[in-house]
Amino acid sequence: MVITSVNNSKIKEIKKLKNSKYSKEQKLFLIEGEHLVKEAFKLNLLKLTISLDDVSYNVPNLIVNKSVLESLSSINSTPNIIGVCKYIDENKPLGNRILILDNIQDPGNLGTIIRSSVAFNFTSVVLSLDTVSKYNNKVIRSTQGMLFNTNVISCDIKSLIKKLKDEDYMIYATDVVGGVNVKDIKKPSKFAIVMGNEGSGVSSDIKDLADCNLYIKMNKDCESLNVAVASSILMYEMQD
Repeated sequence: MVITSVNNSKIKEIKKLKNSKYSKEQKLFLIEGEHLVKEAFKLNLLKLTISLDDVSYNVPNLIVNKSVLESLSSINSTPNIIGVCKYIDENKPLGNRILILDNIQDPGNLGTIIRSSVAFNFTSVVLSLDTVSKYNNKVIRSTQGMLFNTNVISCDIKSLIKKLKDEDYMIYATDVVGGVNVKDIKKPSKFAIVMGNEGSGVSSDIKDLADCNLYIKMNKDCESLNVAVASSILMYEMQD
Protein backbone atom coordinates (compact mmCIF):
# COMPACT_ATOMS: atom_id res chain seq x y z
CA MET A 1 0.00 0.00 0.00
CA VAL A 2 1.28 3.44 -0.94
CA ILE A 3 1.02 6.10 1.77
CA THR A 4 -0.30 9.29 0.19
CA SER A 5 -1.09 11.47 3.20
CA VAL A 6 1.40 13.50 5.24
CA ASN A 7 -1.03 13.06 8.14
CA ASN A 8 -0.51 9.32 8.25
CA SER A 9 0.38 8.40 11.85
CA LYS A 10 3.60 6.60 10.88
CA ILE A 11 4.76 9.52 8.75
CA LYS A 12 3.98 12.03 11.51
CA GLU A 13 6.03 9.96 13.95
CA ILE A 14 8.99 9.78 11.55
CA LYS A 15 8.77 13.51 10.84
CA LYS A 16 9.23 14.23 14.55
CA LEU A 17 12.78 12.91 14.19
CA LYS A 18 13.64 16.14 12.35
CA ASN A 19 13.47 17.76 15.80
CA SER A 20 16.90 17.37 17.44
CA LYS A 21 15.50 16.97 20.96
CA TYR A 22 13.10 14.22 19.92
CA SER A 23 15.81 12.54 17.85
CA LYS A 24 18.09 12.47 20.89
CA GLU A 25 15.34 11.08 23.13
CA GLN A 26 14.59 8.26 20.67
CA LYS A 27 18.27 7.72 19.76
CA LEU A 28 17.20 7.70 16.12
CA PHE A 29 18.08 9.98 13.20
CA LEU A 30 17.18 10.46 9.55
CA ILE A 31 19.44 10.04 6.54
CA GLU A 32 18.65 10.91 2.93
CA GLY A 33 19.74 9.31 -0.33
CA GLU A 34 20.85 5.90 -1.55
CA HIS A 35 24.54 6.36 -0.67
CA LEU A 36 23.94 7.13 3.01
CA VAL A 37 21.32 4.39 3.31
CA LYS A 38 23.79 1.84 1.92
CA GLU A 39 26.50 2.97 4.37
CA ALA A 40 24.11 2.73 7.33
CA PHE A 41 22.92 -0.70 6.19
CA LYS A 42 26.51 -2.02 6.09
CA LEU A 43 26.90 -1.13 9.78
CA ASN A 44 23.53 -2.56 10.81
CA LEU A 45 22.28 0.90 11.83
CA LEU A 46 19.30 0.99 9.49
CA LYS A 47 15.91 0.40 11.13
CA LEU A 48 13.41 1.58 8.51
CA THR A 49 13.31 2.97 4.98
CA ILE A 50 10.80 5.28 3.34
CA SER A 51 10.88 5.21 -0.44
CA LEU A 52 8.95 5.66 -3.67
CA ASP A 53 9.35 1.99 -4.65
CA ASP A 54 10.19 -1.42 -3.21
CA VAL A 55 13.75 -1.67 -1.85
CA SER A 56 15.71 -4.60 -0.43
CA TYR A 57 17.53 -3.65 2.75
CA ASN A 58 15.99 -6.35 4.97
CA VAL A 59 14.29 -3.74 7.15
CA PRO A 60 10.67 -2.54 7.09
CA ASN A 61 9.97 -0.20 4.16
CA LEU A 62 7.18 2.32 3.79
CA ILE A 63 6.26 3.09 0.19
CA VAL A 64 5.05 6.68 -0.15
CA ASN A 65 4.29 9.17 -2.88
CA LYS A 66 6.58 12.08 -3.73
CA SER A 67 4.74 14.69 -1.64
CA VAL A 68 5.02 12.55 1.49
CA LEU A 69 8.74 11.94 0.88
CA GLU A 70 9.22 15.69 0.36
CA SER A 71 7.58 16.36 3.74
CA LEU A 72 10.25 14.24 5.43
CA SER A 73 13.20 15.64 3.47
CA SER A 74 15.39 18.55 4.57
CA ILE A 75 16.94 19.23 1.18
CA ASN A 76 15.64 20.96 -1.95
CA SER A 77 16.18 18.01 -4.27
CA THR A 78 14.27 15.24 -2.53
CA PRO A 79 15.97 11.82 -2.83
CA ASN A 80 14.15 8.60 -3.70
CA ILE A 81 14.80 7.09 -0.28
CA ILE A 82 15.07 8.18 3.35
CA GLY A 83 16.31 6.00 6.20
CA VAL A 84 15.70 5.90 9.92
CA CYS A 85 18.88 4.90 11.77
CA LYS A 86 19.95 3.99 15.27
CA TYR A 87 22.42 6.26 17.02
CA ILE A 88 26.03 5.22 16.45
CA ASP A 89 27.94 3.47 19.25
CA GLU A 90 30.24 5.91 21.12
CA ASN A 91 32.09 3.34 23.21
CA LYS A 92 34.89 2.60 20.76
CA PRO A 93 38.57 3.18 21.70
CA LEU A 94 39.77 6.68 20.83
CA GLY A 95 43.03 5.54 19.27
CA ASN A 96 46.28 7.52 19.10
CA ARG A 97 45.43 10.40 16.72
CA ILE A 98 42.53 12.44 18.05
CA LEU A 99 40.95 15.69 16.89
CA ILE A 100 39.05 17.59 19.58
CA LEU A 101 36.54 20.28 18.58
CA ASP A 102 35.79 23.08 21.01
CA ASN A 103 32.39 24.71 20.36
CA ILE A 104 32.21 24.32 16.58
CA GLN A 105 28.86 25.75 15.48
CA ASP A 106 28.59 25.50 11.70
CA PRO A 107 27.23 22.12 10.51
CA GLY A 108 29.07 22.40 7.20
CA ASN A 109 32.37 22.89 9.02
CA LEU A 110 31.79 19.87 11.24
CA GLY A 111 30.81 17.66 8.32
CA THR A 112 33.90 18.67 6.35
CA ILE A 113 36.16 18.08 9.36
CA ILE A 114 34.75 14.58 9.91
CA ARG A 115 35.26 13.78 6.23
CA SER A 116 38.87 15.01 6.37
CA SER A 117 39.57 13.03 9.54
CA VAL A 118 38.88 9.84 7.61
CA ALA A 119 40.98 10.98 4.64
CA PHE A 120 43.98 11.71 6.88
CA ASN A 121 43.73 8.66 9.14
CA PHE A 122 42.71 10.26 12.42
CA THR A 123 41.26 7.69 14.78
CA SER A 124 38.59 9.80 16.52
CA VAL A 125 36.86 13.17 16.43
CA VAL A 126 35.70 14.39 19.83
CA LEU A 127 33.00 17.06 20.08
CA SER A 128 32.55 19.37 23.05
CA LEU A 129 29.05 19.32 24.50
CA ASP A 130 28.34 22.74 22.97
CA THR A 131 29.45 21.72 19.45
CA VAL A 132 26.74 21.20 16.82
CA SER A 133 25.35 17.64 16.84
CA LYS A 134 26.85 15.08 14.48
CA TYR A 135 23.26 14.06 13.74
CA ASN A 136 22.38 17.47 12.33
CA ASN A 137 21.08 16.86 8.79
CA LYS A 138 23.58 19.23 7.19
CA VAL A 139 26.45 17.65 9.12
CA ILE A 140 25.44 14.21 7.88
CA ARG A 141 25.22 15.37 4.27
CA SER A 142 28.55 17.21 4.48
CA THR A 143 30.36 14.08 5.69
CA GLN A 144 29.42 12.31 2.43
CA GLY A 145 28.90 9.10 4.41
CA MET A 146 32.16 9.37 6.37
CA LEU A 147 30.19 9.72 9.62
CA PHE A 148 29.77 5.95 9.36
CA ASN A 149 33.50 5.38 8.82
CA THR A 150 35.09 6.98 11.86
CA ASN A 151 34.62 7.35 15.60
CA VAL A 152 32.82 10.60 16.52
CA ILE A 153 31.86 11.13 20.15
CA SER A 154 30.55 13.97 22.33
CA CYS A 155 31.80 14.55 25.88
CA ASP A 156 33.18 17.04 28.39
CA ILE A 157 36.43 17.79 26.56
CA LYS A 158 38.11 19.41 29.58
CA SER A 159 37.81 16.18 31.56
CA LEU A 160 38.86 14.14 28.55
CA ILE A 161 42.00 16.22 27.95
CA LYS A 162 43.05 15.78 31.57
CA LYS A 163 42.55 12.02 31.20
CA LEU A 164 44.54 11.94 27.96
CA LYS A 165 47.41 13.85 29.60
CA ASP A 166 47.46 11.25 32.38
CA GLU A 167 47.79 8.64 29.64
CA ASP A 168 50.80 10.46 28.11
CA TYR A 169 49.08 11.96 25.09
CA MET A 170 50.62 15.15 23.75
CA ILE A 171 47.95 17.86 23.65
CA TYR A 172 48.19 20.54 20.96
CA ALA A 173 46.02 23.65 20.92
CA THR A 174 45.84 25.88 17.86
CA ASP A 175 46.30 29.62 17.43
CA VAL A 176 46.91 32.02 14.57
CA VAL A 177 49.87 33.54 16.43
CA GLY A 178 52.58 32.08 18.60
CA GLY A 179 53.43 28.47 19.16
CA VAL A 180 55.21 26.09 16.82
CA ASN A 181 54.85 25.71 13.06
CA VAL A 182 53.13 22.36 12.48
CA LYS A 183 55.82 21.48 9.91
CA ASP A 184 58.45 21.63 12.66
CA ILE A 185 56.71 19.17 14.97
CA LYS A 186 58.19 15.74 15.60
CA LYS A 187 55.02 13.67 15.72
CA PRO A 188 54.56 11.79 19.02
CA SER A 189 53.04 8.31 19.09
CA LYS A 190 49.90 9.57 20.88
CA PHE A 191 48.45 13.05 20.51
CA ALA A 192 45.32 15.16 20.32
CA ILE A 193 44.81 18.45 18.45
CA VAL A 194 42.22 20.93 19.73
CA MET A 195 40.45 23.17 17.21
CA GLY A 196 38.39 26.12 18.43
CA ASN A 197 35.19 27.98 17.70
CA GLU A 198 34.84 29.74 14.34
CA GLY A 199 34.87 33.21 15.92
CA SER A 200 36.72 32.96 19.23
CA GLY A 201 39.08 30.04 18.75
CA VAL A 202 40.07 27.60 21.48
CA SER A 203 38.65 28.65 24.85
CA SER A 204 41.23 29.86 27.37
CA ASP A 205 40.60 27.12 29.95
CA ILE A 206 41.16 24.45 27.30
CA LYS A 207 44.22 26.22 25.89
CA ASP A 208 45.73 26.27 29.39
CA LEU A 209 45.71 22.47 29.39
CA ALA A 210 47.67 22.17 26.15
CA ASP A 211 51.32 21.16 26.06
CA CYS A 212 52.00 23.22 22.96
CA ASN A 213 50.32 25.63 20.52
CA LEU A 214 50.44 24.88 16.79
CA TYR A 215 50.09 27.29 13.93
CA ILE A 216 50.01 27.05 10.13
CA LYS A 217 52.47 29.28 8.29
CA MET A 218 50.52 31.56 5.94
CA ASN A 219 50.92 34.57 3.71
CA LYS A 220 51.13 37.66 5.95
CA ASP A 221 48.13 39.18 4.18
CA CYS A 222 45.90 36.32 5.36
CA GLU A 223 44.85 36.68 8.99
CA SER A 224 43.20 33.29 9.49
CA LEU A 225 41.68 30.21 7.87
CA ASN A 226 38.24 28.67 8.09
CA VAL A 227 38.28 26.06 10.88
CA ALA A 228 37.47 23.20 8.50
CA VAL A 229 40.33 24.21 6.18
CA ALA A 230 42.76 24.64 9.09
CA SER A 231 41.73 21.30 10.62
CA SER A 232 42.25 19.54 7.30
CA ILE A 233 45.73 21.03 6.84
CA LEU A 234 46.79 20.11 10.37
CA MET A 235 45.48 16.55 10.05
CA TYR A 236 47.26 16.17 6.73
CA GLU A 237 50.55 17.36 8.27
CA MET A 238 50.13 15.10 11.33
CA GLN A 239 49.02 11.91 9.60
CA ASP A 240 51.21 8.81 9.55
